[in-house]
Amino acid sequence: MRNALDKLESRGAAALEDEELLSLLLADGQADEKARDVARTILAECGGRVGNIAEVEFSRLRMMSGIGKLRAARLKVAIELGGRAAQQHALHHDTITSDSDVVRVMQPVIGMLQHEECWVLYLASSGRILERMRVSQGGVQATVVDCRLIIKRALELLAVQIVIVHNHPSGNAEPSGQDISLTERVTDAARLFEIRLLDHVIITKSEHYSFRGHNLLR
Repeated sequence: MRNALDKLESRGAAALEDEELLSLLLADGQADEKARDVARTILAECGGRVGNIAEVEFSRLRMMSGIGKLRAARLKVAIELGGRAAQQHALHHDTITSDSDVVRVMQPVIGMLQHEECWVLYLASSGRILERMRVSQGGVQATVVDCRLIIKRALELLAVQIVIVHNHPSGNAEPSGQDISLTERVTDAARLFEIRLLDHVIITKSEHYSFRGHNLLR
């Protein structure tokens, strides 16, 4: 534990291995060497990838050997803080010019969710993100996503371009009939106000699908 603390102080957090980062987060004191064993247990349960911890439900996490409610809470809070920091940085610094930019911005937000969410990115003519807004949770059926709300917010922000982005928890990024229908409805509504639908991107935890990349935008 002391070695990890020394490394953190002298070289920064980025120099620490996943196991060292977890052990420092889980430690109850400087001499808590058991935290290193708990860190190993967590990594083993998550396939050796610290990023997989985000997918583990709190109830399951707290039942792992040596963790309990408090340590499980620390892990979930740390993941949420990291995600929010990344999202805020991306929101204020990123420009959207391609589907890969959309994935970079939105993967941390919806890529690992176990339910569907649909978001809209509102863009300036330069591609700079003006705002992003969640427009539905639980599905992207045409009856759930309100095109009027999407266009209303675009007009308020003076956005000239928008991007629809949603996730598929199943892991299959191929668009459904409902996804295609939604894209057509938003395209038609946006065109009335000279707003461009730049893309509709479907994200999973390991892949994505771009409507523009597959020439499915009218």
